Amino acid sequence: TRADPTPIDRAAQRVIVHRSVHYNSRENMTSIHLTALPDGPYRLEGHVTILDRDGHPIPDRGSPVHLCRCGSSADKPFCDGSHARTQWTDDA
Repeated sequence: TRADPTPIDRAAQRVIVHRSVHYNSRENMTSIHLTALPDGPYRLEGHVTILDRDGHPIPDRGSPVHLCRCGSSADKPFCDGSHARTQWTDDA
């Protein structure tokens, strides 16, 4: 079976993260780590394809990437540091 995409919806943005699955075998699955940084972005480590809202792949920026959680980034879905300028804090 194919791995289901994991949706992340924050501040009217939509990012879909897909895991690479090879040969339907757990040993060959790419490991992905998604960490919510304190009062900051999500840190996404591992090989992933990030799709825009229309389902088109966003050019690969390597690993790790930082995804906006505050909703203020001018480079969505990526973090541009706006959380620090706006003094956004994590309410989770």
